[in-house]
Amino acid sequence: MAVSTTDLTPIPFHRPHVAENQLAYVTEAMHSGWTSGYGPFNEKATRLLREVTGARHAVLSTSGTTALDLLALVFDPRPGDEVIVPSYTFVSSANAWVLRGAVPVFVDCRPDTLNLDEELVEAAITDRTRAILVVHYAGIACEMDKITEIAERHGLAVIEDNAHGLGGFYRDRPLGSFGAMAALSFHATKNVQCGEGGAVLLAESELAERAEIVREKGTNRKQFFRGQVDMYRWVDIGSAFVPSEILAAQLVAQLESFDKIQFRRHSVWRGYHEGLADWADDQGVSRPVVPEGCAHPAHLYYLMLPDMANRQALIAHLKERGVQAIFHYSPLHSSPAGMRYGRTAPGGCPVSESIADRMVRLPLYSDLDERDQERVIDAVTSYRVT
Repeated sequence: MAVSTTDLTPIPFHRPHVAENQLAYVTEAMHSGWTSGYGPFNEKATRLLREVTGARHAVLSTSGTTALDLLALVFDPRPGDEVIVPSYTFVSSANAWVLRGAVPVFVDCRPDTLNLDEELVEAAITDRTRAILVVHYAGIACEMDKITEIAERHGLAVIEDNAHGLGGFYRDRPLGSFGAMAALSFHATKNVQCGEGGAVLLAESELAERAEIVREKGTNRKQFFRGQVDMYRWVDIGSAFVPSEILAAQLVAQLESFDKIQFRRHSVWRGYHEGLADWADDQGVSRPVVPEGCAHPAHLYYLMLPDMANRQALIAHLKERGVQAIFHYSPLHSSPAGMRYGRTAPGGCPVSESIADRMVRLPLYSDLDERDQERVIDAVTSYRVT
């Protein structure tokens, strides 16, 4: 049954999910007398994260951005080293390397998945390239077989910015498990959130040991807490990345509810994909593409309009009907800082430029009920491409 568009109760783009026990755990942490890092909620969140991801090692951080910063510090590029980065991603994917003196080399994305185009990677490699950073856009996996093959042939590391991909898979293997390291985000807009938070997943014990030191200001403080050393000392470079118990308590509740969160988000994602199929075909609008062998985590749902004018018109059309929809990234290669600190791979990034002008993201959160989703679908399908 269609819902009247005169009902203008706002439907936000996002509403953070509050998990069962989340408030109780925060209260427990606040009254425990231990609100800084390394408390029992930090330990439990780390353990749950390893269980959810299958990672051998994990360290928590204060945000997805600081997770990337921590990852880059552990990787330790030298000034002038190059890291291949997709142009269509958030600024932190490149900033982490620029802060270490490395040069992000921007490569275009595929027009179907919006992921790093694996067919363009090899042409971007030089004798200064150290790593390939992949971003699984919308939690839909990059073509990891091809990318890992290129990396192995050229002796490069693969690093995953998995901010969108917690719960996603590529050929039955969890995203975040393909590279030497992977960064996660628990920002309020993510499937699992604690307001601000992040983590680094690591495959090798040696890297995990260094990450533990780097995130504690370059000291071996954690070893001291475990009784492995008589006092803690400054032994490496580092900074403050450890989240408070308040954040970790929220993260524990979210990870305990992970399956419930994912079930509801997938229901919303499928509702859009099925409910908008006929309209999209009729209007020449593209919907997300999920290649065979990829299982996505229902992180976001987008529509690709024919041009910017229609993108802007649809956003305005939805706003009039009480629905908040937004666009996404501006390509990094053409940004002021991107041109100053990085370089663009041969051929430029025309696909990134095109999709940045045409994308609309729809509200998607676990608490979006069927009635409000029907309102969103009715609002979208009442728009006509011009």
